[in-house]
Amino acid sequence: MSTTAVPTTAPAGPVAEPAAKPPRIRRRGERGRAASLASHGVLTVASLVALFPVAWLVYLSLGPDKDDYLHPGRIWSKMTLDNYAFVLQHTNFFDWLKSSLIVSLGTMVIGVMVAATTGYAVSRMRFPGYRKLMWVLLVTQMFPIAVLIVPMYQILSDLQLVDSYLGLVLVYCSTAVPYCAWLLKGYFDTIPFEIDEAGRVDGLSPFGTFFRLILPLARPGLAVAGFYSFITAFGEVAFASTFMLSDTKYTFAVGLQSFISEHDAQRHLMAATAVLVAIPVSAFFYLVQKNLVAGLTAGGTKG
Repeated sequence: MSTTAVPTTAPAGPVAEPAAKPPRIRRRGERGRAASLASHGVLTVASLVALFPVAWLVYLSLGPDKDDYLHPGRIWSKMTLDNYAFVLQHTNFFDWLKSSLIVSLGTMVIGVMVAATTGYAVSRMRFPGYRKLMWVLLVTQMFPIAVLIVPMYQILSDLQLVDSYLGLVLVYCSTAVPYCAWLLKGYFDTIPFEIDEAGRVDGLSPFGTFFRLILPLARPGLAVAGFYSFITAFGEVAFASTFMLSDTKYTFAVGLQSFISEHDAQRHLMAATAVLVAIPVSAFFYLVQKNLVAGLTAGGTKG
């Protein structure tokens, strides 16, 4: 019995290798991996630099002694919230809070209202001197506070507005309105003129068109202007310490000075108060953050 082997035949041609994956073509403007890592690293470092003073202030506010800032390493073993309890119970903290909110919110409402009407008028109407008006507003920002305090005090004294919330609000509006008017004028320029024409066709007056059609569209710009006005009034020291004479009408910025005297400095209480001061500002920023970025960028382009 014989067996026959079946010969195995090799393939006629060479074995085809899988096609090599084509190199990925980077799109125009797309950053490489190294550039992306570098940018993220720079942003991380910048964020840490920005957050470090806040974290350090919170850390110092937990020290029970006024000289703990000289030996910060010792705070970790004796952290306490007694500084916050003392500030809330034994100082005029709530009077300062009330004064700061009255002045800041008053400046925001009045300042934004005046700036919005001014910016809209310059953006839409062509009256004699409308260009010079905006430059005059800009020039007013060039005068230092030390030069303005004396004439402003004389004016408020003649109007019997020294040591009053309204007087301080008007002073802050003189600082906030010029910048906000420029900001809102640029934002109104981005809103099409056809909206104004449609309002007039529907029988709206210029004020009706402004309040019912333009202002709702300008909400991001108004949010930025309101935030700027609020922060300007909330953290200002020179005008508030000059025009507010009653300690119950001090704003936060002036009230903090009460912790420092010629021979003593209660820095632990000042740090705790500063942390508490930041809470209203952070809450206000949280409320307007949705419109803040849009309002800052929209006024930079037209069309």
